[in-house]
Amino acid sequence: MHTVRPAAVAGAFYPGREAALSSTVLSLLEDAESSADSHAGVPKAIIVPHAGYIYSGATAALAYARLSPARARIRRVVLIGPVHRVPIRGIALPGAHAFATPLGEIAIDLDAVAALSGLPQIVTSAIAHAREHSLEVQLPFLQSALDDFKLLPLAVGDARPEDVALVLETLWGGDETLIVVSSDLSHFLPYGTAQSVDRESARQIMDLRAGLTHEQACGGTPVNGLLLTARQHHLEPQLLGLCNSGDTAGDKERVVGYAAFAFIEPCGTDRSYAQRASSVPNASSDTGSPPCGTDRSVAARASSALNTSLDAGGLPGVAPYVH
Repeated sequence: MHTVRPAAVAGAFYPGREAALSSTVLSLLEDAESSADSHAGVPKAIIVPHAGYIYSGATAALAYARLSPARARIRRVVLIGPVHRVPIRGIALPGAHAFATPLGEIAIDLDAVAALSGLPQIVTSAIAHAREHSLEVQLPFLQSALDDFKLLPLAVGDARPEDVALVLETLWGGDETLIVVSSDLSHFLPYGTAQSVDRESARQIMDLRAGLTHEQACGGTPVNGLLLTARQHHLEPQLLGLCNSGDTAGDKERVVGYAAFAFIEPCGTDRSYAQRASSVPNASSDTGSPPCGTDRSVAARASSALNTSLDAGGLPGVAPYVH
C-alpha cells in the first residue's frame, strides 16, 4: 500500500495554499540569489533553520539558493533534524512511501532506506514524523530549488553524534546526493545575549568542532554528526547568514537564533580556522537590518502570504518562531 505522510504544519509555519506557498518560496530564493556569490561552489551539505518562514525563511533561502547550478544533478536528499514532539531512541525513518506538501508529493528513496537497514541506531516510527516540523518546513524549499529528487527523511531522538555520522557516511554518495541538516540555534535568550551565544556556536561550526550542546542548537546531535563527517571529508564550511527572530519578525526580549551554512567539498585549497572564523559577523554593531543580509521586507512578504492562508486555529502548542 502506498502510504503518504501528509503536511502537518502547512498554514502555520508556511502558507497552506499551493499558489501562496510557491510565490513565497520563489520570492525568498530570488532575494537570496541576488546576493549569492556566483563563484561559490555547490554545497555537499547545508545547515538551515526550521522556524516559520516569516522568522527564518530568508535565512534558510540563503543556503537553498546555492543549489541552483545543481538543481538537475541532485537526485537524492538526506534530510535530518531533531524530534520536537515525540521522544524516541535512535534515528527514525517514517515508514512511508512519500511526504506531501501543498506543492505535491516527494517520493521516499527506498534504496537509501534499504542501505540503512543493518544499522542498530535506525528505527521506524511514523508517529515521530507525523507532526514533526523540523523536516517538513524544508520540503517546499527543496521542491522549489531542485528538479526530480527522492527524499530520505530522518528524525533524530536519543542518539550520539557518531550514530548520525555513520548514517551520513553510509549515504554519502557522489554529487547526486545532498545532505540537509535542520536546526535552529539558541532559544529564548535576550537579543544581545543570543547574538553572543550564536556567534560562538557559529565559530564552532566553522571550525568543524563537534561539541555543540542542545542549548546552543536544538538540532545539536545532527549538527555534530555532520561536523564529524565534514571533518572526515575535509569539507570547507561557509557561513551564509546569522540572525535571530528579533531581526526578522519577533520582539527582542526572548529570541531564537537562526543560521545558514554551506559545506563545500575540497578543490585543492583549505582556509585556516582563523580565516573561516573571521567570516562570522560581529553582531555587536547593530546596523538596523538582519546580519543575514536580508531586510524586513522579505519577512513582511512571507508574513502576508502566511496570514492570507493561515488555517483557522493554527497549530496548537507550537509557536512558529520557537523551534
